[in-house]
Amino acid sequence: MPVDLNNAQPLAWDSATLDADTKAMLDNLQPNILRAHVREHLSVLFVRFNDALEGRAYLRHIATTTMKSARKHLEEVRDFATGRRRGTPYVGIGISKAGYRDLGHSVEDVRKFGDPVFRDGMKRRIEQVADPKVEEWERVYQREIHAVILIGDADPGPVGRLRAEILGALPESARLLGEESGQGMRNPAGDGIEHFGYVDGRSQPLFLKDEVDKEPKKHWDPAFPLGNVLVPDPFAPNPVRHHGSYLVFRKLEQNVRAFKEIERDLADDLGLAGADRERAGAMLVGRFKDGTPVTSRRKASGGPVSNDFTFDGDDGSKCPFSGHVRKTNPRSFGRNVLMARRGQTYGERTDEPWDDSPPEDRPSGEVGLLFMAFNGSLLDQFEFTQQSWANNADFENPATGHDPVIGQGARDIKVTFPKAWGKPEMSVPQGQVAQTVTMKGGEYFFAPSLAYLRNL
Repeated sequence: MPVDLNNAQPLAWDSATLDADTKAMLDNLQPNILRAHVREHLSVLFVRFNDALEGRAYLRHIATTTMKSARKHLEEVRDFATGRRRGTPYVGIGISKAGYRDLGHSVEDVRKFGDPVFRDGMKRRIEQVADPKVEEWERVYQREIHAVILIGDADPGPVGRLRAEILGALPESARLLGEESGQGMRNPAGDGIEHFGYVDGRSQPLFLKDEVDKEPKKHWDPAFPLGNVLVPDPFAPNPVRHHGSYLVFRKLEQNVRAFKEIERDLADDLGLAGADRERAGAMLVGRFKDGTPVTSRRKASGGPVSNDFTFDGDDGSKCPFSGHVRKTNPRSFGRNVLMARRGQTYGERTDEPWDDSPPEDRPSGEVGLLFMAFNGSLLDQFEFTQQSWANNADFENPATGHDPVIGQGARDIKVTFPKAWGKPEMSVPQGQVAQTVTMKGGEYFFAPSLAYLRNL
């Protein structure tokens, strides 16, 4: 029977009773979609094809020689957890609308993709999400990108070897337009962080039973239906069994120095002293640096970063409605909007992101996030999040302001912040914090099934 993408029960992928259609889906699905693959070291290659036959042969070669299935990835994770051999590197492929057309699919064929955002491409969606003009993007993203190839592993060696192999097979008719390199950052506790120094990536929709079973669920259910990330692959041999996902890629540059100045100035304006000064940044992000939700006063001793919480009962006196994690995951509603985020940080820096160094010691550019997220619908997930939540100054209550981290657009209204945690007294109205994250370019892709790629 067809895979039920709307089933709210997490997928018991290793069950002996798994039906044939679900097995076929996992055997033909790319890894890193249902479960994040290790990508501490990441190479991102942007390719343009100019010959349909050679482009098809190239992608077929990569798919048959270097790519593993989602089920193979899950088996590797299971085996590694039980003390057996370590896993193999990750290779993923995404194809843009222009890429499908250059590979020989007609305009009518491309209309089989149900998502109008994918059919438009990112350059035509600037107004919807308040992105910078295309001429302000970095050169590689101004060009017509046909495919993105992702290569990731825990160590740099396998990534470098696979990169050389994949580029060595690139036909003369094709072009490498550019590439990005990502490298994971961690705080002393071992938690993944982003360049502002905050734990990142903790609050993710989970689709697999073994992952869901490890999570506390008293307040928040992390289990999501497969439909949040999967759709039938319209060009696969059997779309009932072969699935893919819409992939958004955006290069987001972070001005760390400016953000740290904003944290300092907000703490000064609110009269915060001592350990309470860290609450200034926590109100902007929605979590303290160590990942503790700002709805909690202190992190529980040891253990993983908390994700079992909601904003119910918080009128904004603990976590402002504009706090980044509240804007992008309100928790009381909008579960269908959540994406599977698979980004990675980029850029070199000489300071330690998690320490208390002054803003002057922080980078003002050349570092940031290679934002990547898998969606069942770019329109209803990524673009809705950016347009209706992050950029919406009136979400969730009137005059709450933009998302202080990823919000884009003119910041015309004034906002207030709680002067003391959990207390009703608010600050005087003040201008919103300046934008410190700049979108440098990107594209919308579809991560097709392995069945499609291996039958090109």
